[in-house]
Amino acid sequence: MEKRELLYEGKAKKLYTCDDDNLLISEFKDDLTAFNAQKKGLESGKGALNCQISTHLFDLLEKEGIATHLVETLDQNHQLVKKVDIIPIEVVVRNTATGSLSKRLGIKDGLELPFVLVEFYLKDDDLNDPIICDDHCMLLNLVQKRDELEILRQKAKKINSVLKDFFAKRRLNLIDFKVEFGKDKDGNILLSDEISPDSCRFWDMDSGEKMDKDRFRQNLGSVKVAYEEVLKRILEEK
Repeated sequence: MEKRELLYEGKAKKLYTCDDDNLLISEFKDDLTAFNAQKKGLESGKGALNCQISTHLFDLLEKEGIATHLVETLDQNHQLVKKVDIIPIEVVVRNTATGSLSKRLGIKDGLELPFVLVEFYLKDDDLNDPIICDDHCMLLNLVQKRDELEILRQKAKKINSVLKDFFAKRRLNLIDFKVEFGKDKDGNILLSDEISPDSCRFWDMDSGEKMDKDRFRQNLGSVKVAYEEVLKRILEEK
């Protein structure tokens, strides 16, 4: 399968057409961005690490009954994925207060939440991805039926349940994460995009060290070193 036309380029990935009209090739980039691309950087090898991490996590979730867009991984930086229409909602799942949640609501950073919090954000860089409620989603026609919002919530919660337990066994706390979903040609809702330290927050259970893109946001040291450690732990047999 070979790349053809560049269909889309985002902050972390490029999407190309290929020989099959129902499939795309996703290329993971080494670019780093934060604060809606106001801060930019580059770390060689970051894209390959995210590709490998996302592959393993998507495979894990498939085994747990979460349908994804991933077909196969072609090499260190490229995945073959099903073509989907992305639902323009970023679904954020939070287990521990930090980042924007602490800033918005004044909740102490690092406080474990009494329940899993699922939030929706409008996928729109020009508007800085504002937080939205169910009525906003319907008003903006982001989904066809209100029931689909509950499907997104339940899928996100199941992903959280699987990944939180998986990473706990590897001495990493899954603090929060962002996922995206899309619809395939048959209208099935599939987990899409990626799950990686670019889209998750991981804190080491023993040291509290941040093992995710906050290292870039907060100038805490090498992103690549942290991502390599996350991949190493993912590959550990438990």
